[in-house]
Amino acid sequence: MKFSLIAAFVLLALAQGSFAQDAADLERIGQYFEELKNKMTQDLTEIIRNHDLANQAQTFLEDKKTQLEPLATQIQEQLRTAATNLEEHVKPLAANVQTQIQPMMENFQKQLEAIFQRMTEQDPGHRQLNKPSF
Repeated sequence: MKFSLIAAFVLLALAQGSFAQDAADLERIGQYFEELKNKMTQDLTEIIRNHDLANQAQTFLEDKKTQLEPLATQIQEQLRTAATNLEEHVKPLAANVQTQIQPMMENFQKQLEAIFQRMTEQDPGHRQLNKPSF
């Protein structure tokens, strides 16, 4: 019977040591889950904050676009008006320049034809070439 009591006592001591080890393991597992919970809470808070920042930026851009669209339309209309006015002023000037240059171009062409004619007349052995048409 002494042997049974000693065996029971040893068995209880081993069991208690085993439970103590399990309790330490459970405490470490609990601490790991607590750290994991804190990390996930922090990450989720950051994601929500960043998402909110992205929403604010999107809203800001949409507001500015809405504010700038009328201004862009107004500038576009002013540019069209300026282009029309410029065209109205440039067309008569271009026509006037063309009217003045046309006689000079015709005179220049006649002079070139005369020079070409003289060159062909001076070289009697030269075969006849077609006159250039300008």
